[in-house]
Amino acid sequence: MFACAACGLVYELALVALGSYLVGNSVTQASIVLSVMVFAMGVGSLAAKPLQDRAVVAFAVIEGLLALIGGMSVLALYAAFAWLDIYVPALVVVSFAVGALIGAEIPLLMTLLQRIRKQDAGSAVADLFAADYVGALIGGLAFPFLLLPTFGHIKGALLVGVVNAVAGMAVVLWLFRREVGRVARVALALGMVAVLAVLGGTYVLADGFEVSARQALYDAPIAVAKRTKYQEIVITRRAGLGPSDLRLFLNGDLQFSSADEYRYHESLVHPLMSGPHGRVLILGGGDGLALREVLRYKDVQSATLVELDPEMIHLARTYGPLASLNRHAFEDPRAETVTADAFSWLRSLDRRFDAVIVDMPDPDDVSTAKLYSVEFYGMVKRALAPGGRIVVQSGSPYFAPKSFWSIQKSIAAAGLATTPYHVDVPSFGDWGFVLASPGKRPPALALAPGVADLRFLDGPLLQAAAVFPKDRRARDVDVNTLVHPRLVEYEGQEWKNS
Repeated sequence: MFACAACGLVYELALVALGSYLVGNSVTQASIVLSVMVFAMGVGSLAAKPLQDRAVVAFAVIEGLLALIGGMSVLALYAAFAWLDIYVPALVVVSFAVGALIGAEIPLLMTLLQRIRKQDAGSAVADLFAADYVGALIGGLAFPFLLLPTFGHIKGALLVGVVNAVAGMAVVLWLFRREVGRVARVALALGMVAVLAVLGGTYVLADGFEVSARQALYDAPIAVAKRTKYQEIVITRRAGLGPSDLRLFLNGDLQFSSADEYRYHESLVHPLMSGPHGRVLILGGGDGLALREVLRYKDVQSATLVELDPEMIHLARTYGPLASLNRHAFEDPRAETVTADAFSWLRSLDRRFDAVIVDMPDPDDVSTAKLYSVEFYGMVKRALAPGGRIVVQSGSPYFAPKSFWSIQKSIAAAGLATTPYHVDVPSFGDWGFVLASPGKRPPALALAPGVADLRFLDGPLLQAAAVFPKDRRARDVDVNTLVHPRLVEYEGQEWKNS
Protein backbone atom coordinates (compact mmCIF):
# COMPACT_ATOMS: atom_id res chain seq x y z
CA MET A 1 0.00 0.00 0.00
CA PHE A 2 2.88 2.29 0.79
CA ALA A 3 4.42 1.74 -2.66
CA CYS A 4 1.07 1.93 -4.47
CA ALA A 5 0.18 5.24 -2.79
CA ALA A 6 3.57 6.76 -3.59
CA CYS A 7 3.26 5.75 -7.26
CA GLY A 8 -0.33 6.92 -7.51
CA LEU A 9 0.46 10.38 -6.20
CA VAL A 10 3.41 10.72 -8.57
CA TYR A 11 1.08 9.95 -11.51
CA GLU A 12 -1.29 12.69 -10.35
CA LEU A 13 1.46 15.27 -9.91
CA ALA A 14 3.06 14.37 -13.23
CA LEU A 15 -0.21 14.95 -15.09
CA VAL A 16 -0.81 18.28 -13.34
CA ALA A 17 2.74 19.49 -13.97
CA LEU A 18 2.72 18.43 -17.63
CA GLY A 19 -0.48 20.36 -18.26
CA SER A 20 0.89 23.50 -16.65
CA TYR A 21 4.01 23.28 -18.83
CA LEU A 22 2.19 22.60 -22.10
CA VAL A 23 -0.94 24.74 -21.89
CA GLY A 24 -0.46 26.95 -18.82
CA ASN A 25 -3.10 27.73 -16.17
CA SER A 26 -1.95 25.30 -13.49
CA VAL A 27 -5.14 25.79 -11.46
CA THR A 28 -7.30 24.53 -14.31
CA GLN A 29 -4.99 21.60 -15.01
CA ALA A 30 -4.94 20.59 -11.33
CA SER A 31 -8.73 20.87 -11.12
CA ILE A 32 -9.26 18.66 -14.17
CA VAL A 33 -6.80 15.99 -13.08
CA LEU A 34 -7.74 15.82 -9.40
CA SER A 35 -11.51 15.99 -9.85
CA VAL A 36 -11.55 13.38 -12.62
CA MET A 37 -9.18 11.08 -10.72
CA VAL A 38 -11.10 11.29 -7.44
CA PHE A 39 -14.37 10.57 -9.25
CA ALA A 40 -12.72 7.66 -11.09
CA MET A 41 -11.35 6.27 -7.81
CA GLY A 42 -14.91 5.94 -6.56
CA VAL A 43 -15.93 4.19 -9.78
CA GLY A 44 -12.90 1.88 -9.52
CA SER A 45 -13.69 0.98 -5.92
CA LEU A 46 -17.23 -0.05 -6.85
CA ALA A 47 -16.02 -1.94 -9.91
CA ALA A 48 -13.58 -3.95 -7.76
CA LYS A 49 -16.27 -5.36 -5.44
CA PRO A 50 -17.07 -8.39 -7.65
CA LEU A 51 -13.34 -9.14 -7.90
CA GLN A 52 -12.78 -9.78 -4.20
CA ASP A 53 -13.26 -13.54 -4.59
CA ARG A 54 -10.24 -13.53 -6.92
CA ALA A 55 -8.40 -10.74 -5.11
CA VAL A 56 -4.83 -11.97 -5.71
CA VAL A 57 -5.05 -12.33 -9.48
CA ALA A 58 -7.24 -9.24 -9.82
CA PHE A 59 -4.86 -7.10 -7.80
CA ALA A 60 -1.83 -8.26 -9.78
CA VAL A 61 -3.59 -7.52 -13.08
CA ILE A 62 -4.72 -4.08 -11.87
CA GLU A 63 -1.19 -3.20 -10.74
CA GLY A 64 0.22 -4.30 -14.07
CA LEU A 65 -2.27 -2.13 -15.94
CA LEU A 66 -1.67 0.81 -13.59
CA ALA A 67 2.10 0.51 -14.03
CA LEU A 68 1.71 0.45 -17.80
CA ILE A 69 -0.88 3.23 -18.15
CA GLY A 70 0.55 5.44 -15.41
CA GLY A 71 4.13 4.98 -16.56
CA MET A 72 3.24 5.75 -20.19
CA SER A 73 0.77 8.53 -19.36
CA VAL A 74 3.14 11.47 -19.71
CA LEU A 75 4.55 10.21 -22.99
CA ALA A 76 1.07 9.57 -24.39
CA LEU A 77 -0.20 13.01 -23.44
CA TYR A 78 2.89 14.69 -24.85
CA ALA A 79 2.25 12.87 -28.14
CA ALA A 80 -1.43 13.87 -28.08
CA PHE A 81 -0.40 17.50 -27.61
CA ALA A 82 2.42 17.52 -30.18
CA TRP A 83 0.83 15.63 -33.06
CA LEU A 84 -2.91 15.14 -32.51
CA ASP A 85 -4.04 18.40 -30.87
CA ILE A 86 -6.39 16.52 -28.52
CA TYR A 87 -4.63 17.21 -25.25
CA VAL A 88 -7.58 17.97 -22.94
CA PRO A 89 -9.76 15.00 -24.04
CA ALA A 90 -6.71 12.74 -23.73
CA LEU A 91 -5.98 14.17 -20.28
CA VAL A 92 -9.51 13.37 -19.11
CA VAL A 93 -9.31 9.79 -20.45
CA VAL A 94 -5.88 9.12 -18.93
CA SER A 95 -6.83 10.68 -15.59
CA PHE A 96 -9.98 8.57 -15.45
CA ALA A 97 -8.12 5.36 -16.30
CA VAL A 98 -5.39 5.96 -13.72
CA GLY A 99 -7.90 7.04 -11.07
CA ALA A 100 -10.13 4.01 -11.62
CA LEU A 101 -7.19 1.62 -11.25
CA ILE A 102 -6.00 3.40 -8.09
CA GLY A 103 -9.53 3.21 -6.68
CA ALA A 104 -9.71 -0.52 -7.37
CA GLU A 105 -6.59 -1.13 -5.29
CA ILE A 106 -8.07 -0.36 -1.88
CA PRO A 107 -10.92 -2.92 -1.60
CA LEU A 108 -8.64 -5.62 -3.01
CA LEU A 109 -5.82 -4.70 -0.64
CA MET A 110 -8.28 -4.84 2.26
CA THR A 111 -9.21 -8.36 1.24
CA LEU A 112 -5.55 -9.40 0.97
CA LEU A 113 -4.69 -7.80 4.29
CA GLN A 114 -7.43 -9.75 6.04
CA ARG A 115 -6.02 -12.96 4.62
CA ILE A 116 -2.59 -12.22 6.09
CA ARG A 117 -3.82 -11.13 9.51
CA LYS A 118 -7.35 -11.44 10.80
CA GLN A 119 -8.41 -8.25 12.58
CA ASP A 120 -11.44 -6.05 13.00
CA ALA A 121 -12.37 -3.73 10.16
CA GLY A 122 -11.38 -0.56 12.04
CA SER A 123 -7.84 -1.76 12.67
CA ALA A 124 -7.46 -2.98 9.11
CA VAL A 125 -8.58 0.37 7.73
CA ALA A 126 -6.23 2.21 10.10
CA ASP A 127 -3.25 0.10 9.02
CA LEU A 128 -4.09 0.44 5.35
CA PHE A 129 -4.60 4.17 5.36
CA ALA A 130 -1.56 4.83 7.54
CA ALA A 131 0.61 3.16 4.89
CA ASP A 132 -1.34 4.99 2.17
CA TYR A 133 -0.78 8.45 3.64
CA VAL A 134 2.90 7.90 4.41
CA GLY A 135 3.43 6.57 0.89
CA ALA A 136 1.66 9.61 -0.54
CA LEU A 137 4.02 11.83 1.45
CA ILE A 138 7.08 10.10 0.02
CA GLY A 139 5.71 10.16 -3.53
CA GLY A 140 4.69 13.80 -3.25
CA LEU A 141 8.17 14.83 -2.13
CA ALA A 142 10.04 12.53 -4.51
CA PHE A 143 8.38 13.96 -7.62
CA PRO A 144 9.56 17.61 -7.46
CA PHE A 145 12.83 17.03 -5.60
CA LEU A 146 14.14 13.80 -7.17
CA LEU A 147 12.27 12.46 -10.18
CA LEU A 148 11.58 15.66 -12.11
CA PRO A 149 15.03 17.30 -11.80
CA THR A 150 16.97 14.03 -12.21
CA PHE A 151 15.01 12.10 -14.82
CA GLY A 152 12.54 14.56 -16.30
CA HIS A 153 8.82 14.13 -16.90
CA ILE A 154 8.76 11.17 -19.26
CA LYS A 155 11.54 9.06 -17.76
CA GLY A 156 10.43 9.83 -14.21
CA ALA A 157 6.93 8.47 -14.89
CA LEU A 158 8.37 5.37 -16.57
CA LEU A 159 10.58 4.63 -13.56
CA VAL A 160 7.62 4.95 -11.23
CA GLY A 161 5.73 2.52 -13.46
CA VAL A 162 8.55 0.00 -12.96
CA VAL A 163 8.35 0.43 -9.17
CA ASN A 164 4.58 0.05 -9.36
CA ALA A 165 4.83 -3.19 -11.34
CA VAL A 166 7.42 -4.75 -9.06
CA ALA A 167 5.67 -3.72 -5.84
CA GLY A 168 2.20 -4.63 -7.04
CA MET A 169 2.75 -7.78 -9.09
CA ALA A 170 5.96 -9.42 -7.89
CA VAL A 171 5.38 -8.95 -4.17
CA VAL A 172 1.79 -10.13 -4.31
CA LEU A 173 2.72 -13.16 -6.41
CA TRP A 174 5.42 -14.03 -3.88
CA LEU A 175 3.25 -13.63 -0.78
CA PHE A 176 0.22 -15.39 -2.23
CA ARG A 177 1.87 -17.80 -4.65
CA ARG A 178 0.18 -20.80 -2.99
CA GLU A 179 -3.25 -19.32 -3.63
CA VAL A 180 -2.72 -18.99 -7.37
CA GLY A 181 -2.77 -21.86 -9.81
CA ARG A 182 0.35 -22.67 -11.76
CA VAL A 183 -1.07 -21.50 -15.09
CA ALA A 184 -2.26 -18.20 -13.60
CA ARG A 185 1.05 -17.73 -11.84
CA VAL A 186 3.01 -18.23 -15.05
CA ALA A 187 0.64 -15.93 -16.97
CA LEU A 188 0.96 -13.17 -14.37
CA ALA A 189 4.74 -13.53 -14.29
CA LEU A 190 4.91 -13.27 -18.07
CA GLY A 191 2.59 -10.27 -17.90
CA MET A 192 4.87 -8.57 -15.40
CA VAL A 193 7.88 -9.25 -17.62
CA ALA A 194 6.00 -7.81 -20.60
CA VAL A 195 5.07 -4.68 -18.65
CA LEU A 196 8.65 -4.19 -17.50
CA ALA A 197 9.91 -4.79 -21.04
CA VAL A 198 7.55 -2.15 -22.47
CA LEU A 199 8.48 0.39 -19.78
CA GLY A 200 12.19 -0.37 -20.11
CA GLY A 201 12.17 -0.19 -23.89
CA THR A 202 10.24 3.06 -23.81
CA TYR A 203 12.76 4.45 -21.30
CA VAL A 204 15.58 3.72 -23.76
CA LEU A 205 13.71 5.48 -26.58
CA ALA A 206 12.39 8.35 -24.44
CA ASP A 207 15.07 10.87 -25.32
CA GLY A 208 14.55 10.43 -29.05
CA PHE A 209 10.79 10.64 -28.64
CA GLU A 210 11.05 13.86 -26.64
CA VAL A 211 13.27 15.47 -29.27
CA SER A 212 10.86 14.51 -32.06
CA ALA A 213 7.76 15.60 -30.12
CA ARG A 214 9.31 18.89 -29.10
CA GLN A 215 10.40 19.63 -32.65
CA ALA A 216 6.86 18.98 -33.86
CA LEU A 217 5.73 21.96 -31.77
CA TYR A 218 8.04 24.43 -33.49
CA ASP A 219 8.35 25.54 -37.10
CA ALA A 220 12.11 26.08 -37.05
CA PRO A 221 14.88 23.69 -36.00
CA ILE A 222 15.50 23.62 -32.24
CA ALA A 223 18.97 24.87 -31.38
CA VAL A 224 18.70 24.76 -27.56
CA ALA A 225 16.25 22.96 -25.27
CA LYS A 226 16.54 23.13 -21.48
CA ARG A 227 14.11 21.90 -18.85
CA THR A 228 14.79 23.75 -15.62
CA LYS A 229 13.01 23.62 -12.26
CA TYR A 230 11.06 26.70 -13.32
CA GLN A 231 10.24 26.28 -17.00
CA GLU A 232 11.09 24.78 -20.37
CA ILE A 233 13.45 26.98 -22.40
CA VAL A 234 13.57 26.42 -26.16
CA ILE A 235 15.56 28.45 -28.68
CA THR A 236 14.92 27.84 -32.37
CA ARG A 237 17.10 29.07 -35.19
CA ARG A 238 16.15 29.22 -38.84
CA ALA A 239 18.93 29.89 -41.31
CA GLY A 240 18.18 30.95 -44.88
CA LEU A 241 19.27 33.25 -47.64
CA GLY A 242 18.59 36.27 -45.45
CA PRO A 243 19.39 36.88 -41.78
CA SER A 244 18.76 33.92 -39.46
CA ASP A 245 15.68 34.07 -37.25
CA LEU A 246 16.41 33.32 -33.61
CA ARG A 247 13.37 32.72 -31.41
CA LEU A 248 13.00 32.15 -27.68
CA PHE A 249 10.10 30.16 -26.21
CA LEU A 250 9.32 29.72 -22.52
CA ASN A 251 6.90 26.87 -21.81
CA GLY A 252 5.93 27.01 -25.47
CA ASP A 253 5.13 30.75 -25.49
CA LEU A 254 7.09 32.94 -27.91
CA GLN A 255 9.17 35.59 -26.11
CA PHE A 256 10.87 37.20 -29.09
CA SER A 257 11.93 36.77 -32.71
CA SER A 258 15.23 38.31 -33.75
CA ALA A 259 13.50 39.47 -36.95
CA ASP A 260 11.48 42.11 -35.08
CA GLU A 261 12.41 42.03 -31.38
CA TYR A 262 13.86 45.53 -31.74
CA ARG A 263 10.31 46.85 -32.24
CA TYR A 264 9.19 45.37 -28.94
CA HIS A 265 12.26 46.30 -26.88
CA GLU A 266 12.61 49.83 -28.25
CA SER A 267 8.93 50.43 -27.47
CA LEU A 268 9.30 48.93 -24.00
CA VAL A 269 12.43 50.78 -22.92
CA HIS A 270 12.87 54.13 -24.62
CA PRO A 271 9.64 55.94 -23.64
CA LEU A 272 10.53 55.17 -20.01
CA MET A 273 14.06 56.49 -20.43
CA SER A 274 12.82 59.99 -21.29
CA GLY A 275 12.48 60.43 -17.52
CA PRO A 276 15.10 59.94 -14.79
CA HIS A 277 17.15 56.84 -15.49
CA GLY A 278 20.36 56.89 -13.51
CA ARG A 279 19.44 53.69 -11.66
CA VAL A 280 17.35 51.24 -13.65
CA LEU A 281 15.64 48.06 -12.42
CA ILE A 282 14.56 45.36 -14.88
CA LEU A 283 12.17 42.69 -13.55
CA GLY A 284 12.30 39.70 -15.89
CA GLY A 285 13.96 40.12 -19.27
CA GLY A 286 16.50 37.36 -18.66
CA ASP A 287 17.37 37.31 -22.37
CA GLY A 288 19.21 40.61 -21.88
CA LEU A 289 17.50 42.44 -24.75
CA ALA A 290 15.82 45.09 -22.60
CA LEU A 291 19.13 45.43 -20.74
CA ARG A 292 20.83 46.04 -24.08
CA GLU A 293 18.54 48.99 -24.79
CA VAL A 294 18.98 50.44 -21.29
CA LEU A 295 22.77 50.36 -21.54
CA ARG A 296 22.72 52.40 -24.73
CA TYR A 297 22.35 55.45 -22.46
CA LYS A 298 25.74 56.65 -21.30
CA ASP A 299 24.29 58.38 -18.24
CA VAL A 300 22.87 55.12 -16.82
CA GLN A 301 24.83 54.52 -13.64
CA SER A 302 23.55 51.02 -12.85
CA ALA A 303 21.13 48.49 -14.34
CA THR A 304 19.88 45.72 -12.03
CA LEU A 305 18.18 42.75 -13.66
CA VAL A 306 16.12 40.35 -11.51
CA GLU A 307 15.48 36.96 -13.17
CA LEU A 308 13.99 33.86 -11.56
CA ASP A 309 15.73 31.24 -13.69
CA PRO A 310 19.56 31.22 -13.55
CA GLU A 311 19.67 29.03 -16.67
CA MET A 312 18.07 31.82 -18.69
CA ILE A 313 20.80 34.25 -17.66
CA HIS A 314 23.44 31.61 -18.35
CA LEU A 315 22.15 31.13 -21.90
CA ALA A 316 21.97 34.88 -22.45
CA ARG A 317 25.62 35.15 -21.45
CA THR A 318 27.06 32.06 -23.13
CA TYR A 319 24.91 31.00 -26.10
CA GLY A 320 26.65 32.81 -28.95
CA PRO A 321 23.70 33.92 -31.12
CA LEU A 322 21.75 35.18 -28.11
CA ALA A 323 24.77 36.88 -26.55
CA SER A 324 25.43 38.62 -29.89
CA LEU A 325 21.81 39.71 -30.08
CA ASN A 326 21.92 41.30 -26.63
CA ARG A 327 25.37 42.75 -27.47
CA HIS A 328 26.93 41.02 -24.48
CA ALA A 329 24.95 43.32 -22.20
CA PHE A 330 25.68 41.25 -19.10
CA GLU A 331 29.41 41.96 -19.48
CA ASP A 332 28.87 45.70 -19.05
CA PRO A 333 30.26 46.77 -15.64
CA ARG A 334 27.08 48.74 -14.97
CA ALA A 335 24.96 45.58 -15.20
CA GLU A 336 24.05 43.63 -12.07
CA THR A 337 22.09 40.36 -12.12
CA VAL A 338 20.00 38.98 -9.26
CA THR A 339 18.59 35.46 -9.34
CA ALA A 340 15.37 35.66 -7.35
CA ASP A 341 11.61 35.68 -7.50
CA ALA A 342 10.76 39.29 -8.26
CA PHE A 343 7.72 39.29 -5.96
CA SER A 344 9.67 38.09 -2.92
CA TRP A 345 12.72 40.19 -3.80
CA LEU A 346 10.70 43.40 -3.89
CA ARG A 347 9.25 42.73 -0.43
CA SER A 348 12.69 43.02 1.18
CA LEU A 349 14.12 45.68 -1.12
CA ASP A 350 16.00 48.49 0.60
CA ARG A 351 17.04 50.41 -2.54
CA ARG A 352 15.26 52.87 -4.79
CA PHE A 353 15.37 53.15 -8.58
CA ASP A 354 14.69 55.94 -11.03
CA ALA A 355 13.16 53.67 -13.66
CA VAL A 356 11.61 50.19 -13.42
CA ILE A 357 10.95 47.91 -16.40
CA VAL A 358 8.53 45.01 -15.83
CA ASP A 359 9.20 42.55 -18.66
CA MET A 360 7.49 39.40 -17.41
CA PRO A 361 6.02 36.43 -19.32
CA ASP A 362 2.33 36.62 -20.11
CA PRO A 363 0.04 35.95 -17.10
CA ASP A 364 -1.34 32.58 -18.15
CA ASP A 365 -1.48 31.00 -14.68
CA VAL A 366 -1.61 32.01 -11.01
CA SER A 367 2.17 32.01 -10.56
CA THR A 368 2.65 34.63 -13.28
CA ALA A 369 -0.64 36.46 -12.67
CA LYS A 370 0.65 37.56 -9.25
CA LEU A 371 3.32 39.57 -11.11
CA TYR A 372 0.53 41.64 -12.67
CA SER A 373 -1.45 42.21 -9.47
CA VAL A 374 -2.30 45.39 -7.60
CA GLU A 375 -0.15 44.17 -4.71
CA PHE A 376 2.86 43.66 -7.00
CA TYR A 377 2.52 47.13 -8.52
CA GLY A 378 2.26 48.57 -5.02
CA MET A 379 5.68 47.07 -4.22
CA VAL A 380 7.09 48.37 -7.51
CA LYS A 381 5.80 51.82 -6.63
CA ARG A 382 7.63 51.68 -3.29
CA ALA A 383 10.82 50.85 -5.17
CA LEU A 384 10.66 54.13 -7.11
CA ALA A 385 12.84 57.09 -6.24
CA PRO A 386 11.18 60.54 -6.30
CA GLY A 387 10.26 61.34 -9.88
CA GLY A 388 10.69 57.70 -10.93
CA ARG A 389 8.55 55.89 -13.48
CA ILE A 390 7.73 52.33 -14.50
CA VAL A 391 6.76 50.59 -17.73
CA VAL A 392 4.97 47.24 -17.96
CA GLN A 393 4.62 44.92 -20.96
CA SER A 394 0.89 44.31 -20.98
CA GLY A 395 -0.02 41.93 -23.75
CA SER A 396 -2.18 42.55 -26.77
CA PRO A 397 -5.05 45.06 -26.70
CA TYR A 398 -6.32 43.39 -29.87
CA PHE A 399 -6.10 39.66 -29.08
CA ALA A 400 -6.58 39.96 -25.30
CA PRO A 401 -8.25 43.33 -24.60
CA LYS A 402 -9.69 42.33 -21.21
CA SER A 403 -6.25 41.27 -19.99
CA PHE A 404 -4.59 44.41 -21.34
CA TRP A 405 -7.05 46.83 -19.76
CA SER A 406 -7.14 44.85 -16.50
CA ILE A 407 -3.35 45.30 -16.25
CA GLN A 408 -3.72 49.03 -16.89
CA LYS A 409 -6.48 49.30 -14.30
CA SER A 410 -4.48 47.27 -11.75
CA ILE A 411 -1.51 49.60 -12.14
CA ALA A 412 -3.80 52.59 -11.61
CA ALA A 413 -5.33 50.92 -8.54
CA ALA A 414 -1.85 50.81 -7.00
CA GLY A 415 -1.76 54.62 -7.03
CA LEU A 416 0.01 55.23 -10.31
CA ALA A 417 -1.09 57.48 -13.16
CA THR A 418 -0.99 55.52 -16.41
CA THR A 419 -0.42 56.09 -20.11
CA PRO A 420 -1.20 52.98 -22.17
CA TYR A 421 0.23 52.65 -25.68
CA HIS A 422 0.61 49.99 -28.34
CA VAL A 423 2.70 49.19 -31.41
CA ASP A 424 2.81 46.56 -34.10
CA VAL A 425 5.28 43.72 -33.58
CA PRO A 426 4.76 41.28 -36.49
CA SER A 427 5.68 38.18 -34.45
CA PHE A 428 3.10 39.11 -31.79
CA GLY A 429 0.63 41.30 -33.65
CA ASP A 430 -0.62 44.47 -31.95
CA TRP A 431 1.21 44.67 -28.60
CA GLY A 432 0.68 46.99 -25.68
CA PHE A 433 2.55 48.61 -22.80
CA VAL A 434 1.67 50.84 -19.87
CA LEU A 435 3.90 53.72 -18.77
CA ALA A 436 3.15 54.89 -15.23
CA SER A 437 4.33 57.27 -12.52
CA PRO A 438 3.17 58.26 -9.02
CA GLY A 439 0.74 61.13 -8.85
CA LYS A 440 -2.33 62.15 -10.77
CA ARG A 441 -0.81 63.35 -14.04
CA PRO A 442 -0.24 60.57 -16.62
CA PRO A 443 3.36 60.55 -17.89
CA ALA A 444 3.92 61.92 -21.36
CA LEU A 445 5.15 59.69 -24.15
CA ALA A 446 8.44 61.04 -25.46
CA LEU A 447 11.92 59.95 -26.44
CA ALA A 448 15.03 60.87 -24.50
CA PRO A 449 17.67 62.86 -26.37
CA GLY A 450 20.45 60.58 -25.09
CA VAL A 451 20.15 57.84 -27.68
CA ALA A 452 20.11 57.80 -31.46
CA ASP A 453 19.85 55.35 -34.34
CA LEU A 454 16.67 53.64 -33.20
CA ARG A 455 15.54 51.18 -35.85
CA PHE A 456 11.80 51.52 -35.25
CA LEU A 457 10.65 54.09 -32.74
CA ASP A 458 10.45 57.82 -33.42
CA GLY A 459 8.47 60.77 -32.10
CA PRO A 460 5.48 60.68 -34.50
CA LEU A 461 5.12 56.91 -34.17
CA LEU A 462 5.19 57.18 -30.38
CA GLN A 463 2.45 59.79 -30.38
CA ALA A 464 0.33 57.60 -32.63
CA ALA A 465 0.94 54.67 -30.27
CA ALA A 466 -1.16 56.38 -27.60
CA VAL A 467 -4.24 56.36 -29.85
CA PHE A 468 -6.43 53.27 -29.62
CA PRO A 469 -8.93 52.51 -32.40
CA LYS A 470 -12.52 51.79 -31.53
CA ASP A 471 -12.12 48.01 -31.32
CA ARG A 472 -9.19 48.34 -28.89
CA ARG A 473 -10.40 51.05 -26.53
CA ALA A 474 -10.64 50.70 -22.74
CA ARG A 475 -12.94 47.98 -21.41
CA ASP A 476 -14.91 47.88 -18.19
CA VAL A 477 -12.88 45.21 -16.43
CA ASP A 478 -11.88 44.25 -12.89
CA VAL A 479 -8.47 44.71 -11.36
CA ASN A 480 -6.18 41.72 -10.83
CA THR A 481 -5.31 40.91 -7.20
CA LEU A 482 -3.63 38.06 -5.36
CA VAL A 483 -6.89 36.76 -3.92
CA HIS A 484 -8.82 37.22 -7.18
CA PRO A 485 -6.51 36.59 -10.15
CA ARG A 486 -8.67 37.97 -12.93
CA LEU A 487 -5.98 37.70 -15.58
CA VAL A 488 -6.07 33.90 -15.47
CA GLU A 489 -9.79 34.04 -16.25
CA TYR A 490 -9.25 36.43 -19.12
CA GLU A 491 -6.31 34.39 -20.40
CA GLY A 492 -8.46 31.32 -20.66
CA GLN A 493 -10.96 33.20 -22.83
CA GLU A 494 -8.59 35.23 -24.96
CA TRP A 495 -4.89 34.47 -24.90
CA LYS A 496 -5.08 30.85 -26.03
CA ASN A 497 -7.52 31.68 -28.78
CA SER A 498 -5.07 34.22 -30.15
